[in-house]
Amino acid sequence: METLNPLSGFFSAIEKDYRISTTHISIYAALLQYRQEQGFANPVTAFSYEIMRIAKISAPATYHKCVRELSEYGYIRYVPSFKRNQGSRIYFPENG
Repeated sequence: METLNPLSGFFSAIEKDYRISTTHISIYAALLQYRQEQGFANPVTAFSYEIMRIAKISAPATYHKCVRELSEYGYIRYVPSFKRNQGSRIYFPENG
């Protein structure tokens, strides 16, 4: 059950955050799933298409907008690579 703690913490944090949409939630949950698949690495290095597949999102612009906003709002730290052959780094808070 410990794998659910970060998601539970995220839901508690966003309870009163009107800026968070269902797309943000989907991407955050997909990032947690991806992180678990990578052995709970922090940061995770991922390509957008990998996370989009898990989150069931088809528009790259939507993905990038929501990931950037999750980073701006402090839920993750997103460091884009801007290189086709190198994934972006996504850092999770130490308590999450």
